[in-house]
Amino acid sequence: MPTGELVRLRIASAQLNPVVGDIKGNSKLVLDAARQAKSEGAHVLVLPEMFVTGYPIEDLALRPAFQEASKRAVDEIAKEIKAIDSTLLVILGYLDSGPKNAVAVISEGRVVTRYVKRHLPNYGVFDEFRNFKEGSGTCVVRFCGVDIGILICEDLWQDEGPVAELSMRNPGLVIVPNGSPYERDKDDLRLELVSKRSRQFKSPLVYVNMTGGQDDLVFDGDSIIVDRDGKVVSRAPQFEDGVYLTDVEVELRTSEPEFVISEESPVLEGRIHSAVAERLGDEEEVWRALVIGLGDYVKKNGFTSIALGLSGGIDSALVATIAVDALGRDRVFGVSLPSQFSSDHSLTDAKSLASNLGIDYRNIPIEPIVQSFKSATTLTGVAEENIQARVRGSLLMGISNQEGHLILATGNKSELAVGYSTLYGDAVGGFAPIKDLFKVDVWRLARWRNEKAAQEGSKPPIPISSIEKEPSAELRPGQRDSDSIPEYEVLDRLLDIYIEKNGDASEIIKAGFDRDLVDRVISMVDRAEYKRRQYPPGPKISSIAFGKDRRLPMTSRWKER
Repeated sequence: MPTGELVRLRIASAQLNPVVGDIKGNSKLVLDAARQAKSEGAHVLVLPEMFVTGYPIEDLALRPAFQEASKRAVDEIAKEIKAIDSTLLVILGYLDSGPKNAVAVISEGRVVTRYVKRHLPNYGVFDEFRNFKEGSGTCVVRFCGVDIGILICEDLWQDEGPVAELSMRNPGLVIVPNGSPYERDKDDLRLELVSKRSRQFKSPLVYVNMTGGQDDLVFDGDSIIVDRDGKVVSRAPQFEDGVYLTDVEVELRTSEPEFVISEESPVLEGRIHSAVAERLGDEEEVWRALVIGLGDYVKKNGFTSIALGLSGGIDSALVATIAVDALGRDRVFGVSLPSQFSSDHSLTDAKSLASNLGIDYRNIPIEPIVQSFKSATTLTGVAEENIQARVRGSLLMGISNQEGHLILATGNKSELAVGYSTLYGDAVGGFAPIKDLFKVDVWRLARWRNEKAAQEGSKPPIPISSIEKEPSAELRPGQRDSDSIPEYEVLDRLLDIYIEKNGDASEIIKAGFDRDLVDRVISMVDRAEYKRRQYPPGPKISSIAFGKDRRLPMTSRWKER
């Protein structure tokens, strides 16, 4: 069957940011991408997984009206694309009836065929199903004489099933639309997998991923095209929207396709010089994910501004800086809410941060309100201390109601892990930008952001004293976080084993931690589940994020020994 004849096919990889439920807006993005693809002489336009509906859609997938709207949109897009470029082949992810996570293959104003995904992520609501053709788990179409195999996202990760079947079918090109969320420390697993599969298929492979934030997920793009030997031909920048053009050398007529669209070899004038974008360093990668996660949550949900409490500490300083990078200084409002125990340096640091960032800043002393609370009932110890946190939370939510700001919670992953937060106090808010970031990483990112500012010739935003001073909630005289929880450097190493690596008590002890400390921390983590369930959403950047990947029973008598 293989002819051995090689031709160049121009691929347009549409690495774009859809909005869940905005079928009209997402359709416009498809058509705009088609116009750009035509203007640059592309033969094939590839869009990400579930692009028409946005992704992930969770239980929206179960609504028949939503399924029908997605299918209608695909048919309308096909007609519109014919008017733009009738010869363009479009690979478009959408929701089909069933519900089914599907790809439409569009050419000459119609949907030539559809391919549905067989292997599905555990965070979806789809059931497992087979391809459009009974008994088949793969789809191959012939376009411009090139036999193109199609897979969807997780299909590519399975050694069996569609990958094994497609390997036997000898495609000349493989295209994989994706909705692959960002995770730090992936160590370039995508490239490793894409290269492995291209060598297995003995064909070039096009991997296109979406961008942007959706609730607590962030998509980083990083679309890749490799040749049949697994060598990178082009790679799109991380976290950047765009339609990226690549000329790919492919072999003609290599297999037995289900559908033949066109037999004539592609005509290509000139040559595209594709770029291979460098991957970002760890700090910048995480920073971009947090900025985009917050920015898209605010914009896509129609908020105009955010507000947050500025304590003078490192957590609120980092969150405020993320917010300014995401939204601009005019849309960020800082509120200082000092009590009688707030130190002078905390007030100074909060004011300096606001000045450095150029954001609106106000000061509301809370001591009179705290005293009125105390006069209403008798509270002592921690209950009395927490009045301050709850007064601050109530005032912030009042400001939100009055002025329309989205309130940001500023807790980090270390605090959430051990329950070091006050319900209806510092836990109030609509979004929590650093909830998946351990405290040691909060410090590291703060230093990196200041260094970046200095390198760019601007003033570092975060006061150095906010970074270097000992953490304290300042709810009583001389209070330190380490009075209640282990030093963060120790705590975070322990939590890394217990949460990120799913290690048990014996593994943590083998790593050199004291048995009593291990018992204490594990008990704190397990008891705090009810608090985490009530905490606002925030961008997932790790492999194990609270609420998304890790949920414990709130009622349980199991104790790790």
